[in-house]
Amino acid sequence: VNETYQLANQVDNKQLDLESEDTESIDATKLSRFIEINSLHLVTEYNPVTVIGLFNSMIQIHLLLIMNKASPEYEESILRYQKAAKLFQGKILFILVDSGVKENGKVISFFKLKASQLPALAIYQTLDDEWDTLTMAEVSVEHVKNFCDGFLEGKRPRENHESEDKTPKVEL
Repeated sequence: VNETYQLANQVDNKQLDLESEDTESIDATKLSRFIEINSLHLVTEYNPVTVIGLFNSMIQIHLLLIMNKASPEYEESILRYQKAAKLFQGKILFILVDSGVKENGKVISFFKLKASQLPALAIYQTLDDEWDTLTMAEVSVEHVKNFCDGFLEGKRPRENHESEDKTPKVEL
């Protein structure tokens, strides 16, 4: 007998199904994980209210898009970011950090980014504080996917940034 558990998701106003060949294989852990993953927005905006929930999430890898919501590219960028978020749902928590909000400066400086380097992606693993950043001219699904895949595979481009810092950068 195939049974389906349904979750009415108030966040994105959609119904989600958890299908199971055998209802006995659904334990409290699997069910609570399904509910937590699917009760989140695809992209959660970072602010004083959401920060506690973000850091208490069972999803231990967080991807931050650090971008000014007032920028003309924002609407297109966030749509692409949401598309990419669907690819990693349950594996990576997608977060938006509005660089136009003064209080978010602490987040930006934590990842050693400057305003001139934004928009940027920052990926963070809560268990071991591993993190990496990627600055970009344009937010695309492909950029986000490649960056996330690389991090999940253990590639850490940030480790190579030290040699970059020693060569003087010329502003154009």
